[in-house]
Amino acid sequence: MRALAITLSLLILAIQYPLWFGKGGWLRVSQLDQQIEEQRAENDKMALRNAALNAEVLDLKTGLDAIEERARTELGMIKPNEVFFHVLDPSPASAPADR
Repeated sequence: MRALAITLSLLILAIQYPLWFGKGGWLRVSQLDQQIEEQRAENDKMALRNAALNAEVLDLKTGLDAIEERARTELGMIKPNEVFFHVLDPSPASAPADR
């Protein structure tokens, strides 16, 4: 009778092994759940970035103010009858020392 109990216990353990450690076991499922959550967080971040880029593209397509602002900052555009002032901050190395 004791040998039958040990045999049945070993069979139950053998059946449980794939459930816990096999290809579709609980440990693998928990790892996949964690990867899914990480991917969802990354997707949310990328969706926000895409929305911001989409808004910028729409603004550039429809509004002349955005195009003008970009031309002024990136290309140095100056309108006729405007005066351009370029102010430089003195760096500490080039500042004259007091004597």
